Parts: sequence; structure tokens; C-alpha cells
Amino acid sequence: RMREVDLGCGKALLIKESGEFHAVGHKCPHYGAPLVKGVLSKGRVRCPWHGACFNISTGDIEDFPGLDSLPRFQVKIEKEKVYIRASKQALQTQRRTKMMAKCISLSNYNLSSTNVLIIGAGAAGLVCAETLRQEGFSDRIVMCTMDRHLPYDRPKLSKSMDSHPEQIALRPKEFFCTYDIEVLTEMQVAAVDVKSKIAVFQDGFKMEYNKLLIATGNMPKTLSCKGKDMENVFNIRTPEDANCVVKLATSKNVVIVGGSFLGMEVAAYLAERAHSVSLVELEHVPFKKFFGERVGRAVMKMFENNRVKFYMQTEVSEFREQEGKLKEVVLKSGKVLRADVCVVGVGAVPATGFLKQSGINIDSKGFIVVNKMMQTNIPGVFAAGDAVTFPLALRNNKKVNVPHWQMAHMHGRIAALNMLAHGMEISTVPYLWTAMFGKSIRYAGHGEGFDDVVVQGDLDELKFVAFYTKSDEVVAVASMNYDPIVSKVAEVLAAGRTIRKRDVDTVFFLSFRTGDMSWLTGKGS
Repeated sequence: RMREVDLGCGKALLIKESGEFHAVGHKCPHYGAPLVKGVLSKGRVRCPWHGACFNISTGDIEDFPGLDSLPRFQVKIEKEKVYIRASKQALQTQRRTKMMAKCISLSNYNLSSTNVLIIGAGAAGLVCAETLRQEGFSDRIVMCTMDRHLPYDRPKLSKSMDSHPEQIALRPKEFFCTYDIEVLTEMQVAAVDVKSKIAVFQDGFKMEYNKLLIATGNMPKTLSCKGKDMENVFNIRTPEDANCVVKLATSKNVVIVGGSFLGMEVAAYLAERAHSVSLVELEHVPFKKFFGERVGRAVMKMFENNRVKFYMQTEVSEFREQEGKLKEVVLKSGKVLRADVCVVGVGAVPATGFLKQSGINIDSKGFIVVNKMMQTNIPGVFAAGDAVTFPLALRNNKKVNVPHWQMAHMHGRIAALNMLAHGMEISTVPYLWTAMFGKSIRYAGHGEGFDDVVVQGDLDELKFVAFYTKSDEVVAVASMNYDPIVSKVAEVLAAGRTIRKRDVDTVFFLSFRTGDMSWLTGKGS
């Protein structure tokens, strides 16, 4: 059982499991979700919104997203009463940053050498650096990024487009100074010499390393049509891009090219602000490959009810300008759309071109190939995040690419632990979410190649759960307005249990009506 307890100056989450009491912070440090509505299972609580997991004994974060852990409070039992002792500060902040080491040997290094070099400053890179410090690593750590900003919450670029860089920073500048995590901004690596253990930057600067993490993420795919480089045609890559699009789109005509997560989230965000929003997509239904046709149609209907116009099964043939600025988008179907601003979201490719001559194993699609410990084929070289393929335990160790925010966090942690020779293998369940018009779709698992979708609930009312099956096995689940079912299923999959298609068709139908989910965790009849 879990229960929120008001202590006067803040709340705590009181947990009773296996006869023992525990008390921790009641809000997920990621986005503030109420953990009492989450899932309690085998010594940890999982967030109902985005799947982060916390140890109920220590409060430590065990799965992501987010960086901080929960504060842990003292519990005492006297005469059948439960007493919680907590500091006012912890009750107010509802988060705890783990203890970290600092660098004690900085004077031993010149500017051009480091023990750990991290290429990329997204979630994977930052979690790697923080994990090293949490584990007591006291040598030099250098992160480098093409970006001009310190690490920030990248999903918000399409979900909250007018956020400024300082509002979405993952850590303040002082944090990096305090824990001696050096970040080199606007520094792009052009090549890596793995034999000499040297990274060569685009400006000619060279840095020697002992251990290397490559976490460069991906780059937006570009269009090949006439006018693609015109002013007011954007790929959303930085906070400045997102801010500029919002400014230009206000009360104007917007065209979104691509029904990707980015494209759909941008369309949703701009629908209330722009005069018109048109979305162009090659498929006949958005999200068809990811969520299936029925869920895709329900989402499409929600967008149409919010004034988004779809142009499906076509693509852009030309961008037309007037006085140097975008004026029209011409489709291959012959339709001409008025456009003051255009956002292109047609997918992404791994940012690994600089590694082609390095000897690091890269597959035919450009992804870095790693094992379960995030190691490449080169000793001392690790890779993490959107640019890698790795063995997914959930799918019988099939090599997959999972370009999700949560997974990048976990990759970074596993890479750090194995830099320190912990022998830790990745076993997390992929978890993602998308936010549109104030509603969220949550998703857990890996549904690539699904052959059927079993939908329970009401798609028209946008209150549903969709189970994605391959043969007889559930490989992924998505839901809208039915928390915490996705977190519940994620816990079942994380425990190594299999959910069969027949379970969904029969037992879940009853569970949906009664709200009883106990069958999923092996309890109840």
C-alpha cells in the first residue's frame, strides 16, 4: 500500500510492503507526478507518468527519466502508530541529489588531455558524467557539445516551444563547477583516432583521453526539394529554433512536413497560436507504424477537431518564396498551401559521420553497435543514446535502436558503471510519452514488427489501452487517460514475465471494467 501523508509543511509518501514501512518524497523529481498514483512492486515505486523508478528503502533513482532521487525519511512504529521524521527543506524540495565526488587531480592534466571524454551533452552524456561522480570517480571529466548551451531538456523543444534555454536546463551552471564536470560548448569533434586515443576537433584542437563515450545523438533528415534552404523553413534542433518558430507562426500560416512525434507535437503546440496549421505526411494515417492504424486515426481525429488540416499520402515538391521569404508549399498532389513558416520533421539519422574512418563498428544505417554494457568493439570506447543499436533483453537480445529520452539516461548510467569495470548489463524496458493538446499517450516496450493491436476502452473518447502483439506475445503497450496501466505493464515486463495475447483479450476486459490490475503482477485470481 501507498499513502500520501501531510506533515504540515509538506507531504511524504508512506509505503507498506512485506510488513515494513518506508517514507520517501511523494513527487517524482522529473515532472512532479504524484507517486501515490504510481506502481509499487518489489521494493520500488514507478512513476505513473513517465516510468521513472525509485528504491523505497533509499529513495535512489533506479530507472529514468530525471536526474534526482527522492528524499528518504525516518519511520518509527510505536504502539501501532507510525511516526515520520523529515526535514522541512526535503519536504519542500521533494528531491535529493546524490552525493558526488570532485576532481582531485586536475593539476595533473594539461588542457589537451582528460581521463574521460564525453562527446555529446544530452541525457546520455550528462547521466554518464553524474554517475561517475556518484560512484566516487575523482579524475578529470570533459564533455563537449556542438550546442551553445549546457545540457537541457530536449523533449520540451517540441512540447513547450517557447521555453528559454535557462528554463529547460537540466542542471544550473554552478552544478558543473561544483562537481568538476567540464563542458566545452560549440565544440564539434571531426575525427577520433582510437589507436592514439585522441579526439580531433573541427578547429584543429586535439584532446587525449583514457575512456571515451560517444553520445552524439541524431541529426534531422532534410528534404531534397527546391527551396529547402529558404528562410523560414526550420528543423527544430535548438531552443532558438523552437522560439523563432513560435514567434513567426503566431497568427500566421504554418505547414508541418512529417507526421513524426516532433511534427505532431509542433502542430499541436502551434494550433492555438497560428492562423492555420497544415500537416503533410506520406502515410495515410499519422503514427501508423508506431501506434497502429486505429490509434493513429483516433489521434488524427483529435487534431482535426483542433483545426489541424491533414494532407496525407503526398509530399513536398517545392517551396516557393516571395521577397526571399517562404510564401507557399507546393505538394506533389498539385495542392498549393499558403505558408509563412514551415517545420520539417521527417525523421532523423545518427550523427556518426565523423567516425567512418575510426575503426569503431558502425552498421549499414550509421548506428554505432554496442553490447549490453554499452561497449563498442574498441576497448575503452563506449557509446550511448539515439546513435546506437544495442541488445534489448525484452526482445531476446535483438539489436535495436531506441531513440527515447528515458533510454538515453539508462545508456549513460550503464556506460559509466562499465567504465569503472562494474560489469553491469542493460535490462531496462523502453518507456516514452508524447503530449498533444493537454493529453498524453504513454508507451512501454518495443513494438517494432507488431502483427496485431488489441485495443480496450474507447478510442473515440480517447480513453483506451492498446496492446501490441507479435505472434502470441505482448511486446508493447500504449494508453491514453488510463494511468498507471503503462507503468504497471512496464513493471511486469521488467520482471521478465510474459503477457500473452489471450490474457489481454479475456482478463483485461474484466480488469478494465473493474479497475483491478492485480492479475498483471501475478496476484489475485
